[in-house]
Amino acid sequence: MTEQTNFNNLGIAELLIEKLNLNDITMPTAVQKKVIPEILQNKSLLFQSETGTGKTLAFLLPILQKIDESDKNPQVIILSPTHELSSQIKSEIKKISDIKTILCIGGTPLKRQMETLKEKPRVIIGSPVRIKELIYLKKIKTQSIKTIIYDEIDRLVEPEIRDESIELLKLLPQNVQLIGCSATIKPNLIKIFEKTLSSMRDDFSVEFIELPLEDILQKKITHWAIFAEQRDKIDTLRSLISALKPDKLLIFTSKTDQVANITQKLQYKKINCEGLHSKTDKIQRKSIIDKFKSGKNKILITSDLAARGLDIQGITHIIQMDLPSNDDFFIHRAGRTGRAGKNGINIVIGDGYEMKKYSNLEKKLKIIVYPKSLHSGKVINPMDLITNV
Repeated sequence: MTEQTNFNNLGIAELLIEKLNLNDITMPTAVQKKVIPEILQNKSLLFQSETGTGKTLAFLLPILQKIDESDKNPQVIILSPTHELSSQIKSEIKKISDIKTILCIGGTPLKRQMETLKEKPRVIIGSPVRIKELIYLKKIKTQSIKTIIYDEIDRLVEPEIRDESIELLKLLPQNVQLIGCSATIKPNLIKIFEKTLSSMRDDFSVEFIELPLEDILQKKITHWAIFAEQRDKIDTLRSLISALKPDKLLIFTSKTDQVANITQKLQYKKINCEGLHSKTDKIQRKSIIDKFKSGKNKILITSDLAARGLDIQGITHIIQMDLPSNDDFFIHRAGRTGRAGKNGINIVIGDGYEMKKYSNLEKKLKIIVYPKSLHSGKVINPMDLITNV
């Protein structure tokens, strides 16, 4: 019988394994088995794996293990595209390590972050813009930076932030280890980093690891389609919530201003929910997410801000009030459910145009979409109405 690969086999230290056990994490996922040994060998790599497969721990475990506690300077920079993801990464570190970690993100006073940097953090997490600014102000010393991680790397090289993400890399030591991950990595992204790093040193090489699909989108998530004209969508949503009585529901809309509109209309109907978007105050934002995570609030309405990277346990249902223009966003939205081996339901409420688009997406992603209707306070198969006539 072949011996199962465990964290000890992968070279992870006993102290970290003990902390993992306390969090009921006993066996590595496929991506962790593949990536951890490579990172421990100081290889630079980009890796792609589906949502919910354990990418965060795949890079955190080896990089935390490699930190030299005797060196009081920062040794790791972790970049992420959103405040929420940055905070979540910090929380994940706190679960398994006492290594000093701080957040350097926009929306927080620069002076306060300068003061925090005096506490000698080994790990700095945040946005490329803010971290780059602190380096230029000589508040972050870069000479001891061993590793830079781009979490949700495809978002970090989108046009509006690409220059900062790439230029930040050039401010670090030439021998820095580069790690990047996402559920969706396109070939041109690999070329961007190869070109940048090859200009920094001659012997640079970046490895690309693409994990075989576990078909989470197909096997763990059930996809529904519910037709509604634009003017009827929020009423349909309200009726759907009443019928489903979900344990934990995440609702997506592409339009930031619609977050408040949907939230207000549901609250008017005495449905307990909260809204989250890019303009939400940082303190309020944390409070909203904490309540949703803990289950004090079971319904969260959000823009695509929260679609990337947030690993909130126990989301049973996703409702998409529209279809995003980017197919990758659909994948990341749907992937907030069906995580950690559990099943989930992803629902699109759409008009005629969106239903046609959803049908095309069904073929492209090789998923099965089940049409559903609301009737007498229940979610039913539309064919049942015809059969019972």
